[in-house]
Amino acid sequence: MSVAWAEAAILAVLGALVGSFLNVVIHRLPRMLERRWSEECAALHADMAPGATSPPAEAGTYNLMVPRSACPHCGHQIRWYENIPLISYAFLRGQCSSCAASISLRYPMVELCTALLFAWCGWRWGLSWEALAWAGFSAALVALTGIDWDTTLLPDDITLPLLWAGLVLSAMGILSVPLKDSLWGAVGGYLSLWLVYWAFKLATGKEGMGYGDFKLFAALGAWFGWSALIPLILMASVIGAITGIGIKLFSQLREGGYVPFGPFLALAGLTAMISGADSILAAIGL
Repeated sequence: MSVAWAEAAILAVLGALVGSFLNVVIHRLPRMLERRWSEECAALHADMAPGATSPPAEAGTYNLMVPRSACPHCGHQIRWYENIPLISYAFLRGQCSSCAASISLRYPMVELCTALLFAWCGWRWGLSWEALAWAGFSAALVALTGIDWDTTLLPDDITLPLLWAGLVLSAMGILSVPLKDSLWGAVGGYLSLWLVYWAFKLATGKEGMGYGDFKLFAALGAWFGWSALIPLILMASVIGAITGIGIKLFSQLREGGYVPFGPFLALAGLTAMISGADSILAAIGL
């Protein structure tokens, strides 16, 4: 086995482990945010109406580590050997060991996708800081894709650290993008979608996207530089439009008719990481 393949294999194993954790992030982070918002609303209600009875806070610690993962159907706590990425799913044949309820195929798919992305980073950059940086970039986009698709939320807890990481890594020289290009990429990414948002809202009275999309596009600009913004938004828009039409034709639109844009921005970002932003323009004939 060549050195490149060995390094890719090492990062693939790391990616599978990270992917297992990303499944927890995708499931729990939106619920953690909902709890936080409920507590803040209750506190605000108590401040504005002294003497009023506030709704009780939800009992029990709930974060990315506690409580232990369990089957949503029977409550069976997942043992360590039932949580080995990819292997446990195959061994259990996609079923809970206690109640035989089906385990969603998305869990191993997230693990597999993350492992493959990490492997590519290892093959492309070897065991280096740059490889770890892009592996972290990949993990963040996988998590954001799952969360946005489920909830139409792009949490600041992920988008803002991703944005700052791009700027800091550029300043440190770990990314090949000069800091000036990274900075203007972040500014251009945010302002471009912000302007589109307000133009659409003034014209129709409706909100076409959320502020999380602005922050994610700003993060992509920080990682790839301002020159990548046009190919990134073109690819995201084309894939988003095709997917939206397909979902509508098969009557799969969610309540309200929303199709989250974040997953398509993430896909464009991962494509640019693998093949370069210029290849996106070439693929669509520009």
